[in-house]
Amino acid sequence: MSDFTASVLETKNGFHVDGYEKISYDFTFLDGVFNPENPQLAECYKRWGRVLAVMDLNVHNIYGEQIERYFEHYDLKLKLHKTKIGEKAKTIPTFLSIVDSMTEFGIYRKEPVLVVGGGLVTDVAGFACAAYRRNTNFIRVPTTVIGLIDASVSIKVAVNYGNYKNRLGAYHAPMHTFLDFTFLRTLPTAQIRNGFAELIKISTCSHLKTFNLLDKYCEELIETGFGRTDGASQEVRTAADKINKEGIHEMLKLETPNLHEIGLDRVIAYGHTWSPMHELVPETPLRHGHAISIDMAYSATLANSRKLITDAEHRRILNLFSRAGLSMDHPQFDEEILDKGTSAILKTRDGKLRAAVPNPIGFCTFLNDVDTKELNAALLRHKKLMREYPRNGEGIEAFVDASDTGYTDNNKSEVKAVEAAAAKAGSLNGNGTIHGGRVPHGYVNGTNGIKEKLANGNGTADALTNGVNGYTNGSRA
Repeated sequence: MSDFTASVLETKNGFHVDGYEKISYDFTFLDGVFNPENPQLAECYKRWGRVLAVMDLNVHNIYGEQIERYFEHYDLKLKLHKTKIGEKAKTIPTFLSIVDSMTEFGIYRKEPVLVVGGGLVTDVAGFACAAYRRNTNFIRVPTTVIGLIDASVSIKVAVNYGNYKNRLGAYHAPMHTFLDFTFLRTLPTAQIRNGFAELIKISTCSHLKTFNLLDKYCEELIETGFGRTDGASQEVRTAADKINKEGIHEMLKLETPNLHEIGLDRVIAYGHTWSPMHELVPETPLRHGHAISIDMAYSATLANSRKLITDAEHRRILNLFSRAGLSMDHPQFDEEILDKGTSAILKTRDGKLRAAVPNPIGFCTFLNDVDTKELNAALLRHKKLMREYPRNGEGIEAFVDASDTGYTDNNKSEVKAVEAAAAKAGSLNGNGTIHGGRVPHGYVNGTNGIKEKLANGNGTADALTNGVNGYTNGSRA
């Protein structure tokens, strides 16, 4: 929510306007947000008597009946827009399908849309709300580790465009975010690991106590869904709750003074200097958490080469990534990719590298004076270090699968249809470029990519998701 105050002064040659926007929004930790015994969410919709919910289809498959019973209990009419959004379907057609549902529903100006899902769903649906009548309210219920820890903290909403991530978007705060960590009971371990990287990010450069807890309980946190699965010890659950609350609090303290990213030296950009290239260069894209982990591990090696962290601290960081099964390297991470990633980020960061690195663990320094020779030397050293680690530093379940893509779910027939269409086209990713860098065999998100057409309802395999012939509003789900 936001309020705006402004003043208008007459000048010699015209007028001068000063405007100040107050942004106000809340976070509530609430286990069992859709438990009828918890009225907090329903109370947000009591005035309207109805709810339009944009919901991840996989979430609906697991929790749909429970969610429907919840709103029935409070006599609120529920309309669902079920969607499947991954990086390949984080697009304008997906955005427009949500806009169509808002129009069909007849959403009022101040009526909040309910958004339930991971960070990709909240990104796209949030952007639809930002654009609809220029400012439509929404309420977030994130359901993944990345959604709960990272995406829920920011007010950034966006879609991808062409080969560029989050190229079109806005800054649009939700009215309220409900943080329900019981969703992690059913989240696949690969996705728990994926989100674990975001906690390493914030703790390595800003919160030593959280880093120490991650280091102490690493394997147990991942195996038990942050203490939420049956059989998890109370000790792990207590540690997990402390990690999550303090991690989110630290993110908020760092983000809220800079909600519109006017300042470009951002502590939480640790791991995001070269990671866009890592995420998309492999023929099958890396998961976001693994991509930023490669960046963070390499950045730690760079920091160690500059004596900003000790050898012991350096190894402690690398060992934590390895124990978590997160990637620290991949075969296509070479000098060419490093150079292209550097060139791309300089444009994003207004001509400066602004690479966030630990100095020491729990604190942050930004590097701007690193030349190509030093970057390449650090890469060579990093590659040698990776030979000492399992899988040569590559991660476990590092690449996207049906739970990430946005064009498949657990429906095997849909998976086969996408794979068959892609195979017919010659490869899973076509032929094309990313940020000026050549990608073997692939249009990743390119206009000729068969999978993008299928993902957005324009393909031949019965228009799988989100497009005008697909699962808009869940009518064919």
